[in-house]
Amino acid sequence: MNFWLQCKSVEQNPKKVCGAYVFRGTRVPVRALFENLEDGASVDEFLEWFPGVARSQVEAVLEYTSASLEEPVAA
Repeated sequence: MNFWLQCKSVEQNPKKVCGAYVFRGTRVPVRALFENLEDGASVDEFLEWFPGVARSQVEAVLEYTSASLEEPVAA
């Protein structure tokens, strides 16, 4: 199961940006956030370049991604 389906800040629609996960209510792919951050952009710059995306959406995606990388604690 794809964990992005549980993140309320993103959506996927086959008719929108070829089915890529986008920030809900926009056509901005989530991938664009990570590509820009990898290239050295700040979150503030990303938000300036993609004004349709809310800071709360970016924060939710980053938190959700971080949480998905945590390994479960052994019992």
